[in-house]
Amino acid sequence: MTSRQESLSRIIEMAWEDRTPFEAITIQYGLNEQGVNKLMRQHLKPSSFKLWRKRVSGRKTKHLKLRSPDVNRGYCPTQYKQR
Repeated sequence: MTSRQESLSRIIEMAWEDRTPFEAITIQYGLNEQGVNKLMRQHLKPSSFKLWRKRVSGRKTKHLKLRSPDVNRGYCPTQYKQR
């Protein structure tokens, strides 16, 4: 997998994650929320894009300004299982 494909894959993964704000994607990859929307529309199937938009629309954890101060990390403690 090329570096561009890896970056694209990581951006899509971050966009799907509930606790990863759009601002984190902007800092790491230079894409604002509109850029992420465009990328997701181009690289997801139409039905997957609609599911994603429905999921992130109005989700407070996707925007730092709307986020509760109690959410202080990008993932849930139970998200990554110990191996």
